[in-house]
Amino acid sequence: MTHNQYVAYSDEVEQRRPDEEKLIGEVVESMRRSNEEAYHKYKHGIRDAHAKSHGVLRGELTVKPGLEDHLRQGLFATPASYPIIARFSSGFGQIRSDQIHFVRGIAIKVLGVQGPRALPEDDGMAQDFLFVNKPTISFGDVRAYHGAMSAASIQAKAPDLALKATGLLARTVANILKAVHITPPTPIEVFAGPNPHILGETFHTMAALRYGDHVAKLSVAPSSASVCELTGRHVDGSLGDDALRDLVVDHFANNDAEYEVRAQLCTDLVKMPIEDASVLWSDAVSPHQPIARITFPSQNADSAARRAYADDVLSFNPWHGLAAHRPLGSIMRVRRKAYESSSEFRHAKNGAPRVEPKDIGDLPD
Repeated sequence: MTHNQYVAYSDEVEQRRPDEEKLIGEVVESMRRSNEEAYHKYKHGIRDAHAKSHGVLRGELTVKPGLEDHLRQGLFATPASYPIIARFSSGFGQIRSDQIHFVRGIAIKVLGVQGPRALPEDDGMAQDFLFVNKPTISFGDVRAYHGAMSAASIQAKAPDLALKATGLLARTVANILKAVHITPPTPIEVFAGPNPHILGETFHTMAALRYGDHVAKLSVAPSSASVCELTGRHVDGSLGDDALRDLVVDHFANNDAEYEVRAQLCTDLVKMPIEDASVLWSDAVSPHQPIARITFPSQNADSAARRAYADDVLSFNPWHGLAAHRPLGSIMRVRRKAYESSSEFRHAKNGAPRVEPKDIGDLPD
């Protein structure tokens, strides 16, 4: 595949709906109500998504040397190493049992990144990347996401036992569909088990972002034996409601881990749309290409001080970063205001400083 086959980034790759700002405003307001409900339940401000941490790590991102020109973009333009802070989490906006199969995530903050910012008001020196263990999002544009808010509100009020029962039903439906060679819809697969070990998962940005001169989606995949051997391993139901946290802590007490960062560049705006993140970008159309590696040494992934810092002080936002990696598409434009609103609420309710780390030493041991 040649350099000229990749879609060139321009403002025209995005196509906004006429009613987009209205829809975004209503989504943000709905999320604010969810924040309020969660605060009254927990007496503490939590994130309206990915509320539960499973481990917080310090590590290093190293850009691969010798990348081809189309991959040498933005943060990845020059071989270099950067300290990072990473947070593993579950997608719920409540503190749920880890035995409920759901979306898992990893948020990565790359420190010491210089260059023009995606937002003019951002004077930081970090690049945030947010990943989940699904390549697409069911509600892939602002209209679909807006329509899903009622279902999300019902889910938020459901007890864990009801969601575990939902998982059993989802597994039954998924097995029936697969038996007749039908791929289950993503909403069913999200709850259908089995429940995977979080450290063996491959994580995706789901939505697109600018990749310097091009457009891409990024992914993070296990590469060292220590985590590759966890891929496909299921969470033992006997491990309890905090099983994922315990597994992460136990792993990093005695082991390190390495992951490969990959870019999937857009080659066709019809087959690989920017505005609909529910459409899978096919590997056959454009393969994932390695651009960097992430290494995590052995460490205490869940000390009390580290967990408090990650839950109450740290914020992750895909819009916090370089202009060269500006988020793209309506789902990302929703996140610009939604994440900012959620962060403001959480910090205000908890009386916690909203401070961006300047150095890896800011992350407590």
